[in-house]
Amino acid sequence: MISKYLGFDSDYIIIGLCGVLLILFILTIVNIVQMKKLKKNYRIFMSGKDAKTLEDTLIQRLDQVDFLLESNEENDSNIKVLSKNMQRTYQKMGLIKYDAFHEMGGKLSFSLAMLDMRNNGFIINAMHTREGCYTYIKEIIDGNSVIVLSEEEQEALKRAMDPNGNLKNSDEE
Repeated sequence: MISKYLGFDSDYIIIGLCGVLLILFILTIVNIVQMKKLKKNYRIFMSGKDAKTLEDTLIQRLDQVDFLLESNEENDSNIKVLSKNMQRTYQKMGLIKYDAFHEMGGKLSFSLAMLDMRNNGFIINAMHTREGCYTYIKEIIDGNSVIVLSEEEQEALKRAMDPNGNLKNSDEE
């Protein structure tokens, strides 16, 4: 009766419903296969473990992560302290060996410049003579000295401030 009003035969409705039933049957089989795979993977994951040991493992890993984060913060703090301390240490050096009076030979006299990162420090000048060895020190502030520097002291200072760190010995000149 309804088929007369709609203008098509009831056979088409039955065929359509069979098609929908077939599609649902195929989808059900696909879902069953996927569930079996999921159960198999779950059993492999949980084999030898119960919920308590799995929870303990997760808690242990989270504690390790917390420890690593704390250690990292502590390391960052230590690095900052070390970096700050390094600013005040003598990191640059310039050394010139020379013969102070051209009579001794062997270049036993020397000028040694020691500077920090800001080019503050000192120059030690040791002059060796036949009578003895005389040592002088001159303060360096921002790469300059208030007291006039000798030629050797100037060269030692220049080498200490050399950004390439060329510390070649005066014997090589």
